[in-house]
Amino acid sequence: MSENKNAVEMHGCIVCARIYTILAIYTPDGGLVDCTVTSPGGHCVPDEHQPLVACDTHTSDEIEAAYKRWQSRNGREPDNEQEDE
Repeated sequence: MSENKNAVEMHGCIVCARIYTILAIYTPDGGLVDCTVTSPGGHCVPDEHQPLVACDTHTSDEIEAAYKRWQSRNGREPDNEQEDE
């Protein structure tokens, strides 16, 4: 039986690109289990596929807008958004 893998990685804030060090935990097949920011001043932004980070100083509106931009650049549809027709 394979065990989860811990990885120390560097990621930029999705709003301003400030660099943070994170500890990410991956399943044996590469799925993200959880992550935590180990540098001061940042926190993880929830995403099922990869670790994302934002500065603690950004507002939730700034983070949400940056997350939506990130999703659109990566060809992902926002999970909680439905079009009004």
